[in-house]
Amino acid sequence: MAILWLLLFYISPALSDNSYDAFLNCLSLYAPNSTVSDILYSQSSLNYTDLLNSTIQNLRFTSQNTTKPILILTPTNQEQIQASVSCCKNYSLSIRVRSGGHDYEGLSYRSVNSSQFVLLDLTNLRSIHINSHRGTAWVQSGATIGELYYKISVKNNTLAFPAGTCPTVCAGGQFSGGGIGTLTRKYGLSADNVLDAKIIDSNGRILDRAAMGEDLFWAIRGGGGGSFGIVLSWKLRLVQVPEIVSIFIINRTLDQGAIGLIYKWQYVAFEMEPDMFLEADIQPNINGTEPGAVFQSLYLGRCTDMLTYMQVHFPELGVGTSDCREMSWIQSAVYFARFGDADPKILLDRGLQFKSYNKGTSDYVIDPIPFPAWEGIFDWFRSNHSGLMYMISHGGVMSEIPESDIPYPHRGRVLYNIQYLVGSKEASDIEAHLGWLQGLRTSMTYLVSTNPRRAYVNFRDLDLGRNDVGRNISYENARVWGEMYFKDNFKRLALVKGEVDPENFFWHEQSIPPLIDEGKNYITL
Repeated sequence: MAILWLLLFYISPALSDNSYDAFLNCLSLYAPNSTVSDILYSQSSLNYTDLLNSTIQNLRFTSQNTTKPILILTPTNQEQIQASVSCCKNYSLSIRVRSGGHDYEGLSYRSVNSSQFVLLDLTNLRSIHINSHRGTAWVQSGATIGELYYKISVKNNTLAFPAGTCPTVCAGGQFSGGGIGTLTRKYGLSADNVLDAKIIDSNGRILDRAAMGEDLFWAIRGGGGGSFGIVLSWKLRLVQVPEIVSIFIINRTLDQGAIGLIYKWQYVAFEMEPDMFLEADIQPNINGTEPGAVFQSLYLGRCTDMLTYMQVHFPELGVGTSDCREMSWIQSAVYFARFGDADPKILLDRGLQFKSYNKGTSDYVIDPIPFPAWEGIFDWFRSNHSGLMYMISHGGVMSEIPESDIPYPHRGRVLYNIQYLVGSKEASDIEAHLGWLQGLRTSMTYLVSTNPRRAYVNFRDLDLGRNDVGRNISYENARVWGEMYFKDNFKRLALVKGEVDPENFFWHEQSIPPLIDEGKNYITL
């Protein structure tokens, strides 16, 4: 080991034009059992651009103005990741970790402040091991949610996992920030159902739950990705679903009372039994000319029971026998992913995600929005540049889990989460869409949660605030956006960061800042 550090001393002061060769030598020293030349790409490598763009879902960050990684690594085993961490520290390089590339702000593969960084792409770490007898699974961070759903169903069609509806999102990003989906009201978030994990910390050590301790294990389940280490894999608690579930999707125009139905939905969706999930969306041009509402439901049971329940609790929606469909849970995952009646194997296709120039942001609602305000909200969707507004009801189990159980704090009286999303096929159109999004969100200020105005870290938004340039970041400045995502849990996250990564090696524009407790005299870098 002494010889290793002596060698590294002579090659590590700084990376220059021969960065590829220098970094390759470093990797070879730390990972002598690997052919590291097969996993390292410089900006002059033939496949660099294709590899970088392969899982970038937001085309806004493929422009020439985007700061790109000086090197990309595609490790196939944990030794190579440990070596990557050691070499990045050796050269004082930042590291960004990408599992699926769905980060709304692209912070897993780009830098806003033009700093040099290395991209660690986990695409090759995608194994999934299901133990249907124990009802558990080990999932590597590069595996997609669609792959997880499908492989669970092959083993046992009455087991599932509570996660999102987009099948190309990967485990690493989804679980790190929470994970909201159709089973959330019944079983909680994805992160609520993580039993163990394996993480590589800033010192290159591989730690499981017992070795990392309960504070770090708490932080990685909902505290956002890219702050505490590189999570290699997750042990999940699988959940029970019936052999047959029921779904419906209903569109309602303004003439059919869409505004009144959305207003009523706020009151009933939160109070529904946990077996019932009912999402409400606002979309433009639902009938070709005017905005309207879309209601989507998953019920863990038969259509007869669902229809009876809806007729009692939300008769105004007018759900009828012809609206309801019965299917297996895995087929419902296909349906909510917008693939209709396709074979569930479609969930294994990692290239299905439609790419666009887009931006998303979020809110939470605690008190129902008044009816007149909804009239104004619907007016926003008459614009040619309007986007979408997705509303995911909470309640059920989500109201029973304490706010401090994991970093995701939006429990208790939170009625629903709002996701605002705009997108365009053309780069020339996106600025008008962004202006519309900013205007709508501003208009919602007094209708949503306050002090702080809450937001969901998996719908990351740099307009809420960002860290200072470099690693010497301010905890007080970060509180502006940090408490929006995590409320009072933000301080605990910062204290955990101060314990496990005091030098702030794992850094990005919205990473958790280290807060160091020295006898209650808190200090930051």
